[in-house]
Amino acid sequence: MGPEESTVVVPRSFRLLEELERGEKGIGDGTVSYGMDDADDIYMQSWTGTIIGPPNTVHEGRIYQLKFFCGLEYPDKPPLVRFETQINMSVVNYETGEVEPKLFPMLADWQREYTMEDILMELKREMMSSRNRRLAQPTEGNEEEGRIDPKGVMKCCIIRTSMHCSNAHLL
Repeated sequence: MGPEESTVVVPRSFRLLEELERGEKGIGDGTVSYGMDDADDIYMQSWTGTIIGPPNTVHEGRIYQLKFFCGLEYPDKPPLVRFETQINMSVVNYETGEVEPKLFPMLADWQREYTMEDILMELKREMMSSRNRRLAQPTEGNEEEGRIDPKGVMKCCIIRTSMHCSNAHLL
């Protein structure tokens, strides 16, 4: 063998199983977590993440839910990341909740070694940054208000009579 380096590429399914195992064990200080949405999803594409807002910021005490979609090219390509909880943050599209890759360096400069845990931790750090730590936030309890998924289905709405609905189809 010569001085060339040999790298082993871990297959997608093994990589995602490693991430699932790590997510189930709990991460660090417990302020971020993630796991699969559906145990029957054989492609392991749909995941949910949670960030507890960092102290000494406008996010303190808030619980933010996120969705990850790991396409079949993950981890070679980054997952799609979207906040389910409405948030005002410089790297997030306020209307859709999507973390904008061009505004979030970790997604813009994606490396195969990055994980969903890394994304959650970096988003938490971004919440603590000078440009986000004091940004006015939507009133709690307005999660998803007015957000519509790509199929045109409103995920949640608040009707003036205080009745809640889910999956209300728009005409």
